[in-house]
Amino acid sequence: MIRDRNDGTAEIEAMNNELKARYVHTNLIAQDWQALASFYQQVFGCVPLPPERDFKGEKLEAGTGIPGAVLRGIHLRLPGFGDDGPTLEIFSYNVLEERPKPAVNRPGFGHIAFSVDDVGVARDAVLAAGGHAVGEIVTLQVAAEAKVTWCYVTDPEGNILELQSWSK
Repeated sequence: MIRDRNDGTAEIEAMNNELKARYVHTNLIAQDWQALASFYQQVFGCVPLPPERDFKGEKLEAGTGIPGAVLRGIHLRLPGFGDDGPTLEIFSYNVLEERPKPAVNRPGFGHIAFSVDDVGVARDAVLAAGGHAVGEIVTLQVAAEAKVTWCYVTDPEGNILELQSWSK
């Protein structure tokens, strides 16, 4: 239902109702898309969603603004969703820009979060598979009856992940 407001909210709600948006995927650009996809499959149980992508040519160059671009990779179904759930898209370009050191407080894309039964066990699995620790495991009281135990780690290429487990 659209409410008449003076702050522009009614127009935004009307636009959202017309768009019928649904979250589809998050993209990671990898140095080695096959190795990074294997990490997410082994550690988190992500499932490949064929076909593998192999794009090049005029349309890719026009869409990316990168002359001579070649893009390869795959979509992985994220755990906890059915066949229509969102994916993690892991691609590699033939030419990569330098990336800054990962930082949890850098503006822009921050991290991908996974809910796990045991944060310590999940952290150990990430580290054993080539990831790195960012901070320590901590527990925060979020509300009167809700706590979250979490930590930040990185995948083998330095993308920040949050591992979290909620309790009362």
